[in-house]
Amino acid sequence: MKTKWLMSVAGAALMLFLAGCGREEKAAPGTMNGTAPMMGWSSWNANHININETLLKATADSMVSLGLKDVGYEWVNIDDGYFNGRDAKGHLQVNAKFPNGMKVIADYIRSKGLHPGIYSEIGQHTCGSVGDNDAAGKNSGLYGHEEQDLRLFFDTWGYEFIKVDYCGGLRQGLNEEVTYTNVANIIRSLERELGRKLRYNICRWGFPGTWAAGIAGSWRISGDIADNFASLKYIIDLNTYLAPYASPGHYNDMDMLQLGRGLTPDEEKTHFGIWAIMSSPLIIGCNFEGIRQSTLDILKNTEIIAVNQDDLGLQAELVAKNEDGHVFAKPIETAHGKVRAVALFNAGNAEKVIRVAFADIQLSEKAKVRDLWAHTDLGEFTGYYETLVPAHGTAMLRIEGKAAIDKLRYEGEYAYMNKFTTINQAENARFQKVTNVPVSGGYVMGWLGNSSDNWAEYRDVYLSKGGTYTFKLYYICGENRDVSLIVNGREYRLENLNSGGNTCATAKIDIELRAGSNVIRLANSTTWAPDIDKFELIPKN
Repeated sequence: MKTKWLMSVAGAALMLFLAGCGREEKAAPGTMNGTAPMMGWSSWNANHININETLLKATADSMVSLGLKDVGYEWVNIDDGYFNGRDAKGHLQVNAKFPNGMKVIADYIRSKGLHPGIYSEIGQHTCGSVGDNDAAGKNSGLYGHEEQDLRLFFDTWGYEFIKVDYCGGLRQGLNEEVTYTNVANIIRSLERELGRKLRYNICRWGFPGTWAAGIAGSWRISGDIADNFASLKYIIDLNTYLAPYASPGHYNDMDMLQLGRGLTPDEEKTHFGIWAIMSSPLIIGCNFEGIRQSTLDILKNTEIIAVNQDDLGLQAELVAKNEDGHVFAKPIETAHGKVRAVALFNAGNAEKVIRVAFADIQLSEKAKVRDLWAHTDLGEFTGYYETLVPAHGTAMLRIEGKAAIDKLRYEGEYAYMNKFTTINQAENARFQKVTNVPVSGGYVMGWLGNSSDNWAEYRDVYLSKGGTYTFKLYYICGENRDVSLIVNGREYRLENLNSGGNTCATAKIDIELRAGSNVIRLANSTTWAPDIDKFELIPKN
């Protein structure tokens, strides 16, 4: 039995016994520590604006009675649909569906040992007023009332989380960074005043920019999810190369879960498994009346939840792809250790054998594999593990090697690009698909350089042994270009790089790296750098 792996992720302290030796284990990761992805429920997917006091109280009751609270689902989040515009003095009004007001709902949720969340809009009019013709959402957004409304939500009513949408903001042409940062600053001030943690989600429907990671606990990376496989695959594709922007307490939000709303059992496993391994918030979007037991079993799988709530706070990266077969993996449990969570995702319409090579996930030749759906140890394997994955399905694995091996290849698309955003991109570094040149993974990092702040960084180049390494860069460009390597603060230069256009070339330079974590920055403050496919580190001693 994998003791830490199998423990409940509820917030209570547990006593575990490891290898026959009793020891007290710290409490499992929980959503209220402010560092793990949120787990809970939201009203929007199943109800849109058709919410009321009875529904929300019944939902809180079900979270407890169905055992969801016990495995870590702690939030009941009220989305759009409770507004009723403003009075003559500009005070936000609550509609008749909530005859006892919104504080009563928050208090009831808390009385069940859960935590209440609420919704607003960065602009003047809410999304419900735009998409659902809800006249009560007119003039109900934060715009012009930011501090007044946030104090109402968090202080007067007692909510602890807010999702802030962008429908009105889009129509008003509001600046995302300015307006969302203003809200964040007010929330921080209220945190200090109230003496408690408040959580904040930016719902801008695309990775807003690296600025979001400094002010919010999560940010939406897509438009609204639908209850079909095409929507799941689209969102997975959008999030595939956003791993560098996730960190403990700050996550790429892949939107609410559609389990219990029309997906097949295999699609539900993919939905939950990939959301978990990519460290998305796990926010249930169905109503609980009539929910299938198979859906509940997926939602309550503590081993998959542990992948999501892992202390390291990492998002899985794509380590291999073969047509419709995708292998996602991330380290778990111990930083730079020998355990990985792995998802074998079949995006195709027919069953497929998918293989994970242990070298691709920086593990030794021999490794033990556990099936997280079946809660079963599969044994020790040599070199790789493969299994038949159903159409639209995903195998979820815990793989523990005898030892970890150093990662010596870094893809261009997985750099932390300082100015990266998927909206209003302008001339900022970004990952981009390449079809006319063979490159690893099919993507490169492009638009790097030409300003002092348009740099890219690999922030945890971890090596078991320090010394001299050959830095081998794979690049594409049709004219002479330069790139600076800033390695732990020391600059190296690769100059006059020219691959001749539609082909990939290499350049080498020796650099000094230390044992442990290193930072490698790629930059060109004056002109454009070449497009970067990847780089390799080759030890010289």
